[in-house]
Amino acid sequence: MDLFDTISPIDYRYYGDNPDFFERLQPYMSEKANIDYLLRVEVALTKMLERWKICPEGIADQVEEASRGIPATEVYEEERRVHHNIRALVNCIRKRISPEARPFVHLFATSADIMDSAAALRYKELVRDVLLPDLIALESRLIILAKAYAEQPQIGRTHGQHAVPTTFGYAMALYVSRIGSRIQAIDRAHRNLRGKFSGAVGAFNALSLFYPDDPAVLELELLETLGLKPVEPSVSSQIVEPEPLTDLAYSVISCFSVLANLADDMRNLIRNEIGEVVDKYKDEEVGSSTMPHKMNPKNFENVKSLWKEFMPRMTTVFMDQISEHQRDLTNSASGRFVPELFTGFCYATMRMSEALAKIQPNRRRMEENLESSKQHVVAEPLYIILALNGHPDAYDTVMQMSRESRRTGVTLIELAKQKRELAPYLANLKPHLQEILDDPAKYIGAAPARTSAVCDYWEPVCDTLRRQLEVERQDARRSASAKLVRSSNNGHGY
Repeated sequence: MDLFDTISPIDYRYYGDNPDFFERLQPYMSEKANIDYLLRVEVALTKMLERWKICPEGIADQVEEASRGIPATEVYEEERRVHHNIRALVNCIRKRISPEARPFVHLFATSADIMDSAAALRYKELVRDVLLPDLIALESRLIILAKAYAEQPQIGRTHGQHAVPTTFGYAMALYVSRIGSRIQAIDRAHRNLRGKFSGAVGAFNALSLFYPDDPAVLELELLETLGLKPVEPSVSSQIVEPEPLTDLAYSVISCFSVLANLADDMRNLIRNEIGEVVDKYKDEEVGSSTMPHKMNPKNFENVKSLWKEFMPRMTTVFMDQISEHQRDLTNSASGRFVPELFTGFCYATMRMSEALAKIQPNRRRMEENLESSKQHVVAEPLYIILALNGHPDAYDTVMQMSRESRRTGVTLIELAKQKRELAPYLANLKPHLQEILDDPAKYIGAAPARTSAVCDYWEPVCDTLRRQLEVERQDARRSASAKLVRSSNNGHGY
């Protein structure tokens, strides 16, 4: 099938049209990956059965060998015949193994045992291998920007209006902090994903036939081999409790909202009338089909647009928390779209990193915009200084003078100097206060120091997590390689 025969923009425009992105996401988010993760759980199950001597030695090797050769297309063809996805998967395994091995495929399991455990494993490894490393890289880029411009004065804005000065680095440090906290939330949530192996209504009915004393120990052992845990203390319906996955989706969407906010701030700073950030373009890029001079902040706009598409899907995730009695199928279709939510977020993270790599903060424009308002924004430090020196109506006095200044064109400080009643309150000011009244552009408070503090806090936090994730990835690769070696030495073919 041609890529452009697909319906979803995820396929033909974002995931499918970007080879590097496709290569990184395909092992986790594709439907082929879904089948592969289901097979991993079935293999782990037969290995556990073998350890407990429920099935003879060598059965698990057969199942593992068989699972390597099962394409997703075959599973779907079998599903069209039997009208059940997991039974189709089981049938594809069974036809590749010996008659002696077939009774032990999927033994004691219900479909959700396999699907829910596979989904938890799939999303956990996506977050570990792609989503969090990319977010940490984005955080590092923001830290570099924040540090480089920690002392660069910039007019602050509230309600879209000039407020009081800040620094560009401090504006970036806010996003360092917000994304940092979301990184931690996503990390906590992905480590809390849970699997299950407790049967048709979650009460371990089938396992109790073999091990009536404490069947939950088999669930715990199976999940531990997959790097998962059950809900504690081992309770579920036919499906795993949905809250851990809901928490992960929420933490991702919450971070997506921060990216959308950053995208909005940056594309507004790029606006011609503000111009405090310059977006660099390649020579061949086109911004308009009719206006040759025009270029657009399309990367930032793309992030905002993707957020608009995927943020509302969180409502569906919340709705999927509801399943009647032990289970119904009202989330069987909606749950299939969860990978798109994570894929959209990963793509937006990549686009945001690319966008930030292309921008150039414009110091000159920041200074010009601040200069245009500094004789008005001096109102706050003036009022505070008057109040600290005992003026009984400092705020109202400065507000009236500020309006007079706008009406007459006389600067606020000149008006203050003309009013004799203010002279006692402005006499003998400390040098740093006089300096701010003389040059309000220096009224940046603790912005540089707080920027450094924020960066100094989050940089080691993210470095530690990045190293931890890398160790976990390497451990997983070594474990997978060891399994392949053992399988190649002991494999069976039928």
